[in-house]
Amino acid sequence: MARLLLFGGKGGVGKTTCSAATAVRLADAGLRVLLVSSDPAHSTSDSLGLPLSSEPTRVDQVRGLWGLEMDPERRMADIMPRLGDALQGLGQSGPLAGLGAFGGSDIGSVAGDVGREVKASDMLLPGLDEALAFDELLRHIEDLRWDVVVFDTAPTGHTLRFLALPELIDAWSDRLLRLMRASGGIRSMLFGRKESDAMRDELERFRKRVLHVRRILSDPATTRFTLVTIPERMGVNETVRANTALREHGLPVTGCVVNRVTPDLDHPFLQRRRDEEQSRMLELEDELDGLTPVQLPLMDTEVHGLPGLRNLAEHLYGPLSTLPESIGPHLLDGPLAQEVHRSIVRSSTEEGEVIELHLPGLDREDLSLRSEDGRLLVGVNGHERHVPSEVHVKASSVKARFKGDVLHLSVPR
Repeated sequence: MARLLLFGGKGGVGKTTCSAATAVRLADAGLRVLLVSSDPAHSTSDSLGLPLSSEPTRVDQVRGLWGLEMDPERRMADIMPRLGDALQGLGQSGPLAGLGAFGGSDIGSVAGDVGREVKASDMLLPGLDEALAFDELLRHIEDLRWDVVVFDTAPTGHTLRFLALPELIDAWSDRLLRLMRASGGIRSMLFGRKESDAMRDELERFRKRVLHVRRILSDPATTRFTLVTIPERMGVNETVRANTALREHGLPVTGCVVNRVTPDLDHPFLQRRRDEEQSRMLELEDELDGLTPVQLPLMDTEVHGLPGLRNLAEHLYGPLSTLPESIGPHLLDGPLAQEVHRSIVRSSTEEGEVIELHLPGLDREDLSLRSEDGRLLVGVNGHERHVPSEVHVKASSVKARFKGDVLHLSVPR
């Protein structure tokens, strides 16, 4: 399982730049890294200087780095297929036309009691876009291709809205079922009991998936959250509030970056501004429970493209060094320290092959092992992943040992 490094904060403070610089540094150090953005403005593409898509795109100039820009709206129907299919039919014509849009639709035209009973705002599900983004993110975390997933999040408020989503789903599903009850004869014509049960079941599966993602985000063995801000009153205040809210939800906030700090130059205007910023910095450090903010100076040029990102990475992590080939943990040292693992390490022996998988936060009961047509399959919480092997595998002959978040597999020839 990949390490997840989240970068968050208010808009326009440098989250994209810091996350892209981190991804480039980790790839330069020898890891397989996926840089993910949920920003619809495509800032990550601009930062790297190449177009990205909704599928992992190789960054040719950086060995081991791929980039991806999410399209949550495109996956709306995928995350709740049964509910989506049921409501899509209502969006074409008839008295409930427009309901299939999941929000923003005018339901005032709904016939009879339904129009008076349910408002358009009742059909909004706050946090749904964020749920789609984080659910897709989980798929990449579980993908053995990546050692680290670096996520340039939307502004922190979106993350907090997702964290509250399981409770919101309960209230939202009640509204949906109330609509179905209020529709009377229309309901039996359009839905029927089986469709009602299918909707309820799909909502419950979706809710459980969201809870699982939330557990992953709150697991310090998997996730690290870095707050990014600027040395101004509004930025500092929002960072303090975000830190409090994230910790209340159990997210491991492990770092803070203060971007665009005025350099210490001999000029009255700049000194006055710097003194004010340093005062804000002291306030911020007091509020972050001993977490020392990393100060990034205001650069004399814009930071974009690989040379600029590598220069910024020097400020964040110090000189580049190649990480060992072992599973880890490996410490990316420097002002903004990060602890990372390789997700899979394979080595050949005279007897066969040894495979190590980093699977944090699991019990032995969560794991399963089987083979199919000579391919090795490892199950984690019921989801199987193909583990690449050089030899034809028979699961009954594989020796497995799970110790310290690492699954050791000995595969004989």
